[in-house]
Amino acid sequence: MESKVKANSIATLLDDKLATDIVLLDMEGISLLADYYIVATGKSTRQNKALQGYIEESMTKEGMEPLQIEGQRSGEWILLDYGDVIIHLFTQEQRNYYDLERLWKDAPKIEIS
Repeated sequence: MESKVKANSIATLLDDKLATDIVLLDMEGISLLADYYIVATGKSTRQNKALQGYIEESMTKEGMEPLQIEGQRSGEWILLDYGDVIIHLFTQEQRNYYDLERLWKDAPKIEIS
């Protein structure tokens, strides 16, 4: 699956599952780690863990497994690494604290279709 299609698919899934403040960033030329970053907020650690499960289930159906998952125990900040797409699921408190969008302010935001 093409990186942009994968990123948009995951962002749309997060929207369908009621994640809030979803931001899709085009990281090409900005970061060597991935082509796209997705940042989203869950209402609770429980919702973040559920969102993680939805993403994994959806990607597994497409034949893709995450390279790495971090933060799943606490659920405050869960990172899913799919190589070309990295997903950050935050609680509101953690998102405000780390403020990743400020860190990557030069990255173009992509409208979720």
